[in-house]
Amino acid sequence: MRYLMVVVAALSVLALSACDRPTVVAPSAPAAVVAVPGPAGPQGATGAPAEKGATGSTGATGSTGAEGAKGEQGKTGGGAIVVVPVPAPPR
Repeated sequence: MRYLMVVVAALSVLALSACDRPTVVAPSAPAAVVAVPGPAGPQGATGAPAEKGATGSTGATGSTGAEGAKGEQGKTGGGAIVVVPVPAPPR
């Protein structure tokens, strides 16, 4: 019973202290200074024309690839003909 009273008292203190929070007021920021630009000045002189770059040289031709290996010679046919039947379409 004694622990129950201590727990209830602690919970009530926490509950009541949570409700009483002071309001924080943030200070206002100072007004920003806006600089107004003056009138535009005269236009500058035209720049010099650009120089043309040199053309690059042509690249070297690649070498020819190696020849592939020869395949095995085929055997002569035996004369038998195999006919594979085509299945009928489903209805």
